[in-house]
Amino acid sequence: MSKKNIGSNFDEYLEEEGQLFSANALALKKVIAWKIAQEMEKQQLTKTELAKRMQTSRAALNRLLDESDPSLTIATLTCAAVALGKRVEMNLT
Repeated sequence: MSKKNIGSNFDEYLEEEGQLFSANALALKKVIAWKIAQEMEKQQLTKTELAKRMQTSRAALNRLLDESDPSLTIATLTCAAVALGKRVEMNLT
C-alpha cells in the first residue's frame, strides 16, 4: 500500500492556517539573533558593551536578541551590524 501526500508542503499548510507570515518572521528573527550573539561571542563583547556601541539601552539590545520577539526594524539591525563592524545584506527569493 503506497502512501500519498496529503498536502504539498508545510508552507502551504501554514498558509492555509494563516500562520505562514508569523512562522517566517519568527524563524528569520531567530537566525538574526543567533548570528548577532555568535558575533558578540567571537568579539568577546558583553551586552552592555554592544549596547554602548549602538548608543542604545541594554533593554533594547535584549529585545533584539530575544528570539521570541519577531519585531525588528532595519535601522536597529543595521545599527547592530555597524557596531559589530559588519554590514547587512538582504535579498528576496
